[in-house]
Amino acid sequence: MHSHPRSLKALAGFFAALLLAVLLPASAPAQVFAGRPKLIVIVVIDQFRGDYLNRDRSEFKGRGFNLFMKEGAWFTDCYYDYANTKTAPGHATIGTGAYTDGHGIDSNEWWDASRSYDLKVSSVQDERYQLVDLPHDSIPANAPGAPDWATKWVVGASPLNLRATTLGDELRLATDGRARVYGISLKDRAAILPAGQSANGAFWIDNSSGHFTTSTYYMEHLPEWAKAFNAGGRVEQAARAANAEGTTQFFELVGRTPEANSYELDFAKALIAGEKLGQNGVTDLVVVSLSANDIQGHQFGPDSDFEQQMILSLDHDLDGFNTWLDKSIGLDNVWLALTADHGIAPIPGEAAKLGIHSLAIDMDKVYEKVNAELNQKHAAGQHLAFLLPDPDLPYIVLDKRTFEKFGVDEKAAEEEVAALLPAAVASLDHNPAPFTRALPPTVVQPNQHRLPNSPRVQDVYTRLQLAKGQLPPSEWGRLLAHSYTEHGNWYVMMILDAFQLAGGGQFAGTNHFSPWSYDRHVPLAFFGAPFVPGEYHEQVAPVDLAVTLASLAGVNQPSAAVGRVLTVAIKPVSGK
Repeated sequence: MHSHPRSLKALAGFFAALLLAVLLPASAPAQVFAGRPKLIVIVVIDQFRGDYLNRDRSEFKGRGFNLFMKEGAWFTDCYYDYANTKTAPGHATIGTGAYTDGHGIDSNEWWDASRSYDLKVSSVQDERYQLVDLPHDSIPANAPGAPDWATKWVVGASPLNLRATTLGDELRLATDGRARVYGISLKDRAAILPAGQSANGAFWIDNSSGHFTTSTYYMEHLPEWAKAFNAGGRVEQAARAANAEGTTQFFELVGRTPEANSYELDFAKALIAGEKLGQNGVTDLVVVSLSANDIQGHQFGPDSDFEQQMILSLDHDLDGFNTWLDKSIGLDNVWLALTADHGIAPIPGEAAKLGIHSLAIDMDKVYEKVNAELNQKHAAGQHLAFLLPDPDLPYIVLDKRTFEKFGVDEKAAEEEVAALLPAAVASLDHNPAPFTRALPPTVVQPNQHRLPNSPRVQDVYTRLQLAKGQLPPSEWGRLLAHSYTEHGNWYVMMILDAFQLAGGGQFAGTNHFSPWSYDRHVPLAFFGAPFVPGEYHEQVAPVDLAVTLASLAGVNQPSAAVGRVLTVAIKPVSGK
């Protein structure tokens, strides 16, 4: 009996395919991502409050913000569920889908008792590494007059303090490292933290020159495409456009202008092209954090003409970037997400004109008052420092060495400071004393004009209370609980009244650091094949971003994630 030639050929083909499958197991991960995007791009706008998109939507053109608002899934009511609304924790939250109690980042910098009592350390500072390929005059040892013993490198940075994985880490794990993950920003913390522990690279600028750099945590030298970008005249073009040609203060003078966004997005294009992202057979990821809005926003506030100019210019730049993505990779092959790391308070003086009880409070004077009270109680009127300097709300850090010198333990020390703070803040009140009952009754002459606003404290909690969860059983208590971590120090957490912030002296700007809604409100929007376009008004949170994208990409949620999958905006799976 003879087999038909076609049957023999088919049988041979079957065994060849079977043998190939056995011999080439490395191709399997690509199958997991069949139908997944070639590239995910997360755009984070630093200090971009959630109401901005509504406020200026009639002015948007092309496919910048409109790509998210008209063609994507746009959530108008996205709020952080924690109280320490700052750049570093915000970026960590976006990447990890967790809050400070999960990812361990509570501020941009802090006093780390295990590392230094002389200087704060930044959230990403890591002395084990150095920055790479900086311009010659940015290296301390080469600065004019630098002593021979000066450090011959700039201290590097890494995700050392990040205690949870990110969406990028999970993509890397799921593909045995084949997925490529990168972070970009003007700021090191904003480039490093959302990208994660296993990122292929994170790039930020040298503040002086504006050249992009990275750390030896990632690589010994910049890639050739990055060197070419730095040498190609783009930094000089950005400085000219910002009227700061020849500046040695790129971060401050160029970074606060709309041109900085264009500069960052051009670097993102160079990275995507140079690393051939979207061409690896798996899903790659880039997080682009645009810093200019924050640098400018602290000075001029959210309601200035400068803010509107920044937003409309960014709309134009995002249109160009999205158009470039469409031409180079195809938007059908890309998922995009848009959010921010925190909101911002109005400038206190401007809000006060409208009758809002807003105020800038001089925290240096508050510190002086508390230190004086503690010296009088414990140190016989000496002038010792019971609080570590450079107050950075919402946290007030105690110098435990001073308390221990007088035999005061952590519980007693924190409770003493917590009890003193409200009165110290109230002592800055310059209003006339309020009416009090007296005998005989005191006649109070009514004022003929509105009195200045008074400084007030909403709440103070000790570190031990936060650690033990001794907080109100309410939404407010949850915000505080999500803000907890420890760095070996004793501290208290102080929440000022709404619209009141640290300032004083010549301070005329604004800030963010609180649990109040204006600091927690940010945009959240998605664009891509899985999403149902529309405007959604249910309340969501930034922790939902990483969880939603992880679910759609078919990978594990980040290790400490607490967000939820936003199924309301996801298309049903075809065939089900």
